[in-house]
Amino acid sequence: MTRAQIIGVDRARPGSDIGAVTITRGGETIATLYQGDAYAIRPTLGFVDAEVIDPPYIVDTSGGGRFRKGRKVWDELRSQGLDQGFDLSIINPLLAGGVVCFCSNDQLAQLLPTMAGQFHRHVLLSWVKPAPPPVANKHYRPDREFYVHAWNRGFHPQGDLVDKARSITAHHSPALKKRFGHPTIKPPIVMEKIMRNIAGETVCDSFMGTGSTGVAAIQAGKRFIGIERDARWFKAAVTRISEAVDGLA
Repeated sequence: MTRAQIIGVDRARPGSDIGAVTITRGGETIATLYQGDAYAIRPTLGFVDAEVIDPPYIVDTSGGGRFRKGRKVWDELRSQGLDQGFDLSIINPLLAGGVVCFCSNDQLAQLLPTMAGQFHRHVLLSWVKPAPPPVANKHYRPDREFYVHAWNRGFHPQGDLVDKARSITAHHSPALKKRFGHPTIKPPIVMEKIMRNIAGETVCDSFMGTGSTGVAAIQAGKRFIGIERDARWFKAAVTRISEAVDGLA
């Protein structure tokens, strides 16, 4: 088996916030990862078959009552600025055949009209959490996360009938959280379902985090492009995606 190689490392230069890593296998480029500002980098990368993104949510990180000390994820989200939402301009129907975008409940009112106005069709999907935090914070329990799949003609949902369910139930992965420390790592089986649903061979994630989308894309036989601004998560993504390439048969 030919091991993955990391080549073409371009360290961010003074006055620039862009660094790039290319991961190859047997001379073929499998993944290209950029460290920097997604809003500046993504428009320069051209068309991909599918954009799969998990951007910052709009999240109320206050409250929690007596459970607050045991639910440190809210403090982590706030400290890392992952509770302030994102700019919808990152979604561009001219640059992707389809888009999968995770979001919070409070973002749906803006995201759904954007998807409906820019793409041929769209659908609201969800990831159901069997063990959500035992709080409601004058709201409903956070027992699911939403994501929207929108597509242009020719990029409709793929997979068998069982793959086209509108929800999937999955636990968080404590092992991934313990190893990499990111507060919002998506369960692998959620990302694997999404890879079965999206059309095409190229996938981009403009908010890559620790690389969950990239791992699932590579395991599904797709080429991956990722962008992450935080150096800690970028390093983790390089590790995870390199391991995924090494694990290819």
